[in-house]
Amino acid sequence: MASASRIDGADQAGTSTSGGEARCDALAEAIAAALGGAIRDFDARASGVGRSQEELALSLERLTLELDKLLEDAPVPLIMQQAAKISSIRNRVLSLNMLLKSIQRRIDRIDQIVSAGSTDNMVAGTSVMGGTSGAT
Repeated sequence: MASASRIDGADQAGTSTSGGEARCDALAEAIAAALGGAIRDFDARASGVGRSQEELALSLERLTLELDKLLEDAPVPLIMQQAAKISSIRNRVLSLNMLLKSIQRRIDRIDQIVSAGSTDNMVAGTSVMGGTSGAT
């Protein structure tokens, strides 16, 4: 009788553990799905911002070249002042562009980690279930 109750107790403990694991796996999958969607959405928006920044940088480059041509013809102090402002804006845009690219790389790494963690949890959950059904 004592051995039968130990076996039943072990089965009950195993059942509650696998139930807890199933809940943890379900929670992990829900969190990964929620974060994955948010990260993909942010990634798409960040890509749009990156393209916009590149277009802005090209436009500023073009304007800088045109301004340089104007400066060759008429070096007026006001024009020099405006040229300095445009050059300053261009440098800030380039700096912001580098920052955005750095953020994009970080987001990509987070997405890879979340995806890898989600895949690892699914594989681990499958092997635990497979091991449980094989032991029964």
